[in-house]
Amino acid sequence: MKTTVILLAALLLITSCDKKNTAEETTTDGSEVTLMEEMTTANELPSFLKEGLSKEEQDKLKQEIMPILDDGLSPEQRFLNLRKKAQEGDAESQNSLGSMFFSGEAISHDAKGKPLARDPEAAAGWFYRAAEQGLADAQFNLGLLYFTGEGVEQNKTKAIELFTQSAEQGNTDAQNNLGVIYLMGEGVEQSTKKAIEWFEKAAEQNNEEAIENLKAIRQSQQDTDK
Repeated sequence: MKTTVILLAALLLITSCDKKNTAEETTTDGSEVTLMEEMTTANELPSFLKEGLSKEEQDKLKQEIMPILDDGLSPEQRFLNLRKKAQEGDAESQNSLGSMFFSGEAISHDAKGKPLARDPEAAAGWFYRAAEQGLADAQFNLGLLYFTGEGVEQNKTKAIELFTQSAEQGNTDAQNNLGVIYLMGEGVEQSTKKAIEWFEKAAEQNNEEAIENLKAIRQSQQDTDK
């Protein structure tokens, strides 16, 4: 019987509106993350969002960059508050803003609701800032970008280092990813034993992918024993 192991967990999109953020140039371990000047003054849209838009279209976009909340703030002010808190060094805000730039989801949408202006490089810069402060979710997110080579030069060794830092803090998606990495031998020596150890850590916290991965491994072992 053939079994399938679920692959790497997706980026953690931490974009709740009580978390605020921003972006600049940054240097990572051995490789630079050069970011575009995506922010100008405190009341302007990022330059890459303004390109090709009239003044009226820009004003309309400002009203669409964040979902409507019952907090008495305009979408523009909410975004600026988010940016300010990230610039002040709040790690959760930096991670949240990184997620926003990665997906484009909380920045702008087209008429069909599809996200616009994804910027993985800016996302990597913000994840880096938050990861440097030890935020587990940001370590996971930055690790995923290094693993896939999106927004940064691909570096699986760095990705595994970041996943491990995150996993050791209890991040179940990072634990599951390490299980997959060891099971497949991606950038490390293949070790089913280590894979199972990481899957079990994540499964103990009810990570569904890890639970399925353990089932797949055990089923495969049973089939081999027949």
